[in-house]
Amino acid sequence: MKRFFVAIAALGLAASVATAQDFNAAVDAFNAGAQALETNKVEALAQFRSALTQALACEGEDAANLVAKCKEIIPGTLLSIAKEQINDSAYDEALITLAEAKSVAAEYEAAEAVEEATSLVPNVYLRKGSTLLKEKDFAGAVAALEQATTLAVDNAQAQLLYGQALLQVNATEKAVDALTKAHEMGQENAAKLLSTTYLRQGQALMKANKNAEAVEAFEKSNSYAESANAYKLMASALTKSGKSAKAIEAYKKYLEVSPDAKDAADIMFTIAATAQKAGDKNTAKEYYKKLAGTKYAAQAEAQLKTL
Repeated sequence: MKRFFVAIAALGLAASVATAQDFNAAVDAFNAGAQALETNKVEALAQFRSALTQALACEGEDAANLVAKCKEIIPGTLLSIAKEQINDSAYDEALITLAEAKSVAAEYEAAEAVEEATSLVPNVYLRKGSTLLKEKDFAGAVAALEQATTLAVDNAQAQLLYGQALLQVNATEKAVDALTKAHEMGQENAAKLLSTTYLRQGQALMKANKNAEAVEAFEKSNSYAESANAYKLMASALTKSGKSAKAIEAYKKYLEVSPDAKDAADIMFTIAATAQKAGDKNTAKEYYKKLAGTKYAAQAEAQLKTL
């Protein structure tokens, strides 16, 4: 019986020694991870995880403290790795790492790390989309920026770039929606893009003989950024629609926006002739007189005599 108790005591001593060895190994792994943080975060992460696994196998307050420390530092290390991947433009890898960081942080109840990982994801999609847009991979840019705008609907830059990418793949309606949101959020560049988009829409509508709708498109174009071309095209569409008075006003705005236009004399003659035909003698006289000294001088003088 005495030998039995001696054997039990020996086993207890062996277990204590083994536990102490495991804990020391866990501490060594943790310290190795801490040293590797500055030079190799991937290696550091592996060491911290090894320390956690070994510490979990140990008992006692010191082991519990080490477990807590590992659970505190592992999510942060994953976030650091993800940030390095973002800076290296390894966006897909960064998204995988951020997903892992969020999952691990949630498991370890590290609320701040969960929040940071979540907040970084839209930015990764934004940077990926911006890079692909510059590389003219428009389909890829649309896919990435769609994610960015879905995850961060109030990100004006994401909406602007999303609109630009959509224009490149001829998804005009969705592009206008994104650019309008960007404009409402204060993105000044969105106004120019919207103006150009509506101008092109107006031109397409004119070619389809949809002049009334074309005029609406040109008006929208000018509401975002005044364009001499939009006023000129609008005047043409109005003339075709039989709205001479409005056409004259549009031609006047064209000259106001672009007073030194090469075709200024042509436009002034058009205004005078259109007004004369519509019975607006005062406007006709005013613009025929402005044509003195131009290639239309003789014609204008003859029409003034008629008037």
